Amino acid sequence: MKNFIAHTDEVRNEMLQSINCETAEDLFKQIPIKFRDFEIGTPLSEMETQKKLKALARKNGTEKACFIGGGVYNKFIPAAVNYIAQRMEFLTAYTPYQPEISQGTLQAIYEYQTMIARLTGMDIANASMYDGGSACAEAVLMAHRLAKGKKNKCLISNALNPEYKEVVKTYCWAQNIEIEWFDSLPASCENYFCVLEQYPDYYGEINELKKPDTTFIVCANLSALSIIQPPRLADIVIGDIQPLGIPMNFGGPHAGYMACKEAYMRQMPGRLVGATLDADGQRAYTLTIQTREQHIKREKATSNICSNQSLIALSATVYLSLVGENGFKQIGMLAFYNAHNLSKKLAEKGIKTLNKNFFNEFVIEVEDSDEFLSKLSSAKIQGGIKLDKKRVLVCATEMNLEEEIDNYINTI
Repeated sequence: MKNFIAHTDEVRNEMLQSINCETAEDLFKQIPIKFRDFEIGTPLSEMETQKKLKALARKNGTEKACFIGGGVYNKFIPAAVNYIAQRMEFLTAYTPYQPEISQGTLQAIYEYQTMIARLTGMDIANASMYDGGSACAEAVLMAHRLAKGKKNKCLISNALNPEYKEVVKTYCWAQNIEIEWFDSLPASCENYFCVLEQYPDYYGEINELKKPDTTFIVCANLSALSIIQPPRLADIVIGDIQPLGIPMNFGGPHAGYMACKEAYMRQMPGRLVGATLDADGQRAYTLTIQTREQHIKREKATSNICSNQSLIALSATVYLSLVGENGFKQIGMLAFYNAHNLSKKLAEKGIKTLNKNFFNEFVIEVEDSDEFLSKLSSAKIQGGIKLDKKRVLVCATEMNLEEEIDNYINTI
């Protein structure tokens, strides 16, 4: 293969003539915002540029104490996570179709799948999804395939993350699937091809899971599974892996996970990596279960999801390897303690927690949500998510030390 050669003047002129332009400037003049209108100042040295950009970045308020959850959490990330994940061996866009040249990538994905399966109590997990929202939507479509067209209605909890709801609604609209929302599960669900619940739910409540008489999908917070029972009653478990060593990144990119019982694995979207033995009897890894058509022919594919967030999944794998099983439980217990400590101190100030059982998120009732959060913000505290005029969703993680909790209480 010859080296890539950029466009020649002849090629550029040919392209410009085809769109009735004489120069590239003529093309850019059609754009409403003109480059010369940007007030970017005079040229700066590299050192000066770094200082200026850092000053601008500080305006984002990332130094504020964070008590916001709702699907994205402020978690401690060991320095080794990013150091390992950003090694050049992993920073590649290569797709692991050919196992003979991608054993390292495939092994990392296999280890990730094993960890997700253990955390969720399921038999098998895939190589990751795009995010928690698409994982929810793909799980609903997977359940629809399992029903083999006999049912077209799904039942979804109103306490599902609002962002996930919107993604699910879009997917279902495109597939002509009818959604019904519930606050409490009906006695019989046999007319629906699946039930989808969140565990703990969006408001932080840990509800007792009851197996419905249809395919059961649970959207689970992996952090909570460090100390509460995994949803083994489920047929499919999905969610976001952001709490596993992935930065908040102002909302993304993150990654989703999907795990299920072995009986349903052939309907699972995305990649699946398996372990086997090569011709020499040595352990080897390869994409398995699905045919190549899964990834290259949409009309024959189980799902249009054929990729995975392997670099983010790798970060999650490194994170879990570093903290270990006991460390993961300790992190969960610390988040639990901090949240319940905050709730207790809020109660002493006359602010009621509306939850009965919660892990590290809970809803409080206040006089005025806007005034409450504004007062905290002025003290450089991100106090929670406004739900309505009188309710705020508050979260605490292992990052919220006693000093921050006291500062929260003394500010309100």
